[in-house]
Amino acid sequence: MAGHIQDRWYKTEAGLDGKPIRVKSDRYGTGLRYRARYIGPDGTEKNKSFPDRQKRKAEEWLTNIEADMSRGIYINPKTVKVTFRQYAEEWLKTNSGDPNTQASMESQLRRHAYPHIGSRPIGSFQPRHIRTWVAQLEENRLSAAYIGVIYANVRTVMSAIVDDGFLPRSPFAASSVRPPSIERKRLTPWAPERVFAVRSALPDRYGSTVDLGAGCGLRQGEILGVSVDELDFESDTLHVLHQLKLSRSKPIFALPKGGKVRDVPLPKPVAESLRAHMDAFKPVEITLPWGKVDGPKVTKRLIFTGPGGGIVWRGSFNTDQWKHALVDVGVIPRPAKGKTHAAAREHGMHALRHFYASVLLDAGESITAVSEYMGHTDPGLTLRVYAHLMPNSKERSRAAVAAVYDKFGPPA
Repeated sequence: MAGHIQDRWYKTEAGLDGKPIRVKSDRYGTGLRYRARYIGPDGTEKNKSFPDRQKRKAEEWLTNIEADMSRGIYINPKTVKVTFRQYAEEWLKTNSGDPNTQASMESQLRRHAYPHIGSRPIGSFQPRHIRTWVAQLEENRLSAAYIGVIYANVRTVMSAIVDDGFLPRSPFAASSVRPPSIERKRLTPWAPERVFAVRSALPDRYGSTVDLGAGCGLRQGEILGVSVDELDFESDTLHVLHQLKLSRSKPIFALPKGGKVRDVPLPKPVAESLRAHMDAFKPVEITLPWGKVDGPKVTKRLIFTGPGGGIVWRGSFNTDQWKHALVDVGVIPRPAKGKTHAAAREHGMHALRHFYASVLLDAGESITAVSEYMGHTDPGLTLRVYAHLMPNSKERSRAAVAAVYDKFGPPA
């Protein structure tokens, strides 16, 4: 048995003959009688008290502690009193990473996790608590995709709890715990007519942004942050080296998504469009922090800037330029007076990347090349999103098999 049990109602003293005898202590008859004590793996003493007539329970408790330590699943009883919210808030302070991602995670936990599971001690979590929490999120009519993001964030915190030894196993590891299933819609890329109609509807200052999205597959932050030094007109190459993004509502320069820089073929019409744009709207030197708000300052000669010579703010561009163009070409309805534009997530600038992928795949370009040009971390992601856009191979398959049968198969 690990440790020992102290009977606080008695103490040992030397008798008249010098031999030890048990006598009643000053605490006799009051308070909890038995104190089970042991030394934990961290070298400090732990204990738990039991009332009179429960010495057997104290012995069983120590036996279980010893078994847990031998199986490597021992949990410090003091740490399990820490609540999920207390742990998560402390973990977020020490978690390094993209400030935007961290701020988003903090907001999601505060709004959708803490009200339901924030006060629960981390040592008490069972799979049923996670299942109940997910059901509550679904009752709040959150989208399955958004619940999936929240679910992943809480699972990340729970994994850290396990790593720190506060839980032997994450409740998310149970087979009965699953995120809501997401119905993935087949992506329908824009037709060329729509791409060029939207381009024509944008002010001249921003028309070439469409060319970088539809003709080079750049993301919006990469488009708005593209600089003169990324354009190599001699080799017809666009070096995608950074993006313009917001970090806690402040603009910064940073590596492209996933930290993946890349080279993209620069088609002649896109190159000509960019040259004409730079003749009409001279590039402007913009100095911003790199990587984070307090990062080192770097200067880039940006191709796209606002009328006042500053950066193009993504939110303002989407509302004041992009959605107005979508209205003008009939993609979304014109809002009623005093109302804002309708949500149009599937028709954001990202639609230009989908168009780019569809054009390359239709021309027979490989998934690997498309993945590289678009800056995906894995060709498998590109295949999952765009496989249905690849040219139909059924007829080629029929012809190939028929040719073998014609040559080697049994006579008709």
